[in-house]
Amino acid sequence: MSTRPIDAPPFKVWLLVLTVMVAGCGPTQSSEGEAARVLSEAAETITLRYLGAAGWEITAPSEGEAEPVIVLVDPYLTRAKYDGQPSPDPTDTRPVYNRTDTLFSDTEVIDAQIQRADYILVQHSHPDHVMDVPYLANKTGAVVIGHESTINIMRAYGVPDQQLITVRGGEDYDFGDVSIRVIPSLHSPLGDKRYYQSEVVEAGATRPLRISQLVEGGSLMFLVRIGGHEVMTMGSMNYIAREVEGLRPDVALVGAAPSHLEIFEYTPRLMAALGYPPVVIPTHADNFRAPYGSEIAYRTEWVDAFAEEVRLASPDSRVIIPKHLEPIRLGGR
Repeated sequence: MSTRPIDAPPFKVWLLVLTVMVAGCGPTQSSEGEAARVLSEAAETITLRYLGAAGWEITAPSEGEAEPVIVLVDPYLTRAKYDGQPSPDPTDTRPVYNRTDTLFSDTEVIDAQIQRADYILVQHSHPDHVMDVPYLANKTGAVVIGHESTINIMRAYGVPDQQLITVRGGEDYDFGDVSIRVIPSLHSPLGDKRYYQSEVVEAGATRPLRISQLVEGGSLMFLVRIGGHEVMTMGSMNYIAREVEGLRPDVALVGAAPSHLEIFEYTPRLMAALGYPPVVIPTHADNFRAPYGSEIAYRTEWVDAFAEEVRLASPDSRVIIPKHLEPIRLGGR
């Protein structure tokens, strides 16, 4: 392994062609390998790949350009064993890191999966969200959009200022082939609702940064308008109701780990606020300390329980269960 330090809803009036659908699947299920299937004659307009944790790659054709536009969201592929929690997978012989250590990006895994990107959106600055971003930003030249802490981490690792956009939530920027609305948000209610982290990564921070220095720094969500679709992203199991009310994404990437059960009517309130989105995909509900391909890399019980919540709250929505690195292709709205 090569490493580098980082150092009861209304029926929808539009039709979303899901090229991942297969005959015979249940209303909230996605069968093994179906994400790569094409069911429709309609032109493909967007492809999503789940990178694990809260990470996504969103790709769409670019007008007048040979190459597609690529947006990465919290791209975390290293899946390190940190916080002193070793993977229970006996075949995983990678090192275990604690909070005083510097984390390392697995550049071989990253390079095998991501060759280019135009934008990188960072929802907060914990390691499983930001750790691989400096390497990817320097590798691809992508523009990084995030809170001040995220941007200060980028500067610490030499990402040029022309690639950095600092936001606080409320911005709605047009970049041509893609537009991005920045949505203020909240972190998951960890520690029996006792989680609170007010620290930030200060300007002038220098590498290498320890795990303990990679603090939340504030939480964001994004609404990504791309390829004729509106994709809402979440990096945690929480949201601010007034900030999402009235959004109408056709694809909602929703935090689905069990901490969402600490939030009052999390799923019903969110589905209603979003107008009962046609497609809901659970995110941040895998075992991101286990490597790709590990038998314990998925939390099937978590996503199955969340899919049932969506079925009850928004029966016209289709839940797609993602697999690591498998494309989910969606046609026109």
